[in-house]
Amino acid sequence: MARLIYSMIASLDGYVADERGEFGWAEPDEEVHRFVSDLEREVGTYLFGRRMYEVMAVWDDPATFADGPAYVREFGELWRAADKVVYSTTLADVRTGRTRLERGFDPNAVRRLKEAADHDLAIGGPHLAGQALRAGLVDELGLLAVPAVVGGGTPWLPPGIRLRLDLLEERRFASGIVYLRYWIVPE
Repeated sequence: MARLIYSMIASLDGYVADERGEFGWAEPDEEVHRFVSDLEREVGTYLFGRRMYEVMAVWDDPATFADGPAYVREFGELWRAADKVVYSTTLADVRTGRTRLERGFDPNAVRRLKEAADHDLAIGGPHLAGQALRAGLVDELGLLAVPAVVGGGTPWLPPGIRLRLDLLEERRFASGIVYLRYWIVPE
C-alpha cells in the first residue's frame, strides 16, 4: 500500500502563510528546491485543497519557467507527470492536466486510492491535510522549517490534533532551513 505524506514549508512558529496570506519568506533556494524535487519523485498522486491547487497550478505550464534554472524546470516536470485530485465545493472546474475535481473529501475513497496506488500520495493544503490527519489516513509528516517567525497566519497543523511521531530523518540546509520527517505511530 502506498503512503500518504503531508509535507509543508512552514515558519518556525508553524505557519505556512502569514496573517496577510503571504509566503514569500518561505521561498526555497536551489539546495532546498532540489531536495524537494527528490522527495517528489516518489509521488504519483497529489491531493489538493482548492487554495493549494490554485497556488500549485502555475507548474502546469512549462512556458512559465522555461527561462528558469534546470532545477526549477525539473520540479515542474515532476508535478505535471503526477495525477492530481482537487477537493473543492467552489471550483467550477480544473484547468491543469491529469487532474480531477472532487466535491467532498471521502476518507474511504482515499483509503482505496492508497491501496490501489503504485506510488506514494502527497496531500497539500493544511485544511485538507487536517481532514486526512483526523481520519487517520496520513502516514508521514515532513516539515521544512524556515528560520522565520511570522507571528500568525495559516497553521500547518490543525488545532487540537494529537499525534505520536517517530523521527525518520532530519537534515539541515545552508539557508538555515531544517527538514524533519516523521512516521505517524498508529494509535
